[in-house]
Amino acid sequence: MGIRYLKIILHFFLWLLLFIYPIASLTHQYLIYRNWLSLTAIFIAFYLNFFILIDYYFLNNKKLLFYTLNACIIVILYVFIAYCINKPIFHPALNEKPLHQVRSGAMTTVQVILPIILSIGMCVALKVNTRLSKNKILLQEVKQAQLNTEIKYLKYQVQPHFLFNTLNNIYALIDGSPSKAKQSVHTMSKMMRYLLHDASNNKVPLVKEIEFLEHYIDLMQMRVSSNVTLTKSFPIVNQPIKIAPLLFITFIENAFKHGIDAVKNSYISIDLEIEKEHIKYSVINSSFPENESITDSGIGLENLKKRLKILYPNAFNLITKEENNTYIAQLTLKY
Repeated sequence: MGIRYLKIILHFFLWLLLFIYPIASLTHQYLIYRNWLSLTAIFIAFYLNFFILIDYYFLNNKKLLFYTLNACIIVILYVFIAYCINKPIFHPALNEKPLHQVRSGAMTTVQVILPIILSIGMCVALKVNTRLSKNKILLQEVKQAQLNTEIKYLKYQVQPHFLFNTLNNIYALIDGSPSKAKQSVHTMSKMMRYLLHDASNNKVPLVKEIEFLEHYIDLMQMRVSSNVTLTKSFPIVNQPIKIAPLLFITFIENAFKHGIDAVKNSYISIDLEIEKEHIKYSVINSSFPENESITDSGIGLENLKKRLKILYPNAFNLITKEENNTYIAQLTLKY
């Protein structure tokens, strides 16, 4: 409503200035009235188009009718000016210059009609530009809604993926180590609380995301054998840093799922650092490609790439590579 009233005030003062200008710049009564007549005709043509003709005809692809109506309006206004300009009220006072001297600069047909046509053209340009701006905003809103839907879809894909992996691990502990299984369920309940409440938001505090990762690592460590060496380094977060949820879990999931061998020595190294406006996150783990079959290991990573492109365009760097039986995943993120 504020913008609407501002436009009304702007229109009012603009026309007020236009009607005051002849008084300030002209000295002959005949010329002042003549300018007011011209301005009145422009005013009528402009607002007939502004409120009625452009919306109902021009923008609704009824352009022939639009041009015909405007031609009629121009003719009517021209006749109106020609009629009024010869009325006695326009004759100069006796103490002013003779009328024929003033009328020597009388308005020609072009001088009467051209300003009216220009006002209509300006009105059309204004309305078309407004329509284009509204359509652009609407298109942006539609695109944003589509992106939000896609982000939610991708985020919800992460949760079942994580849940299945976690349940499989707890299932493996039930027979061999019931106490660890009970502890795992307790840890998992904390993680599910995070997934259901915090992770439903667009941004979460980094400290909560790290806490979620810590819980997941603790859960995974309960079932790994002694031949696995795990190191982790998370910072103490003293800043109110917020990020999109569930960006870091994919690397750790893949490390535990594909970087551990039942017999051979295995290792996982997790490191997260904060440097100025960037978060540097890396997971390095042993790799056993000869033991891997075609799995869904790439789903989580592809999901992560799509989310990063949507949420952090031109603000991230993702590197994944495998060399010398070592898998390296690195993410640099500008928060």
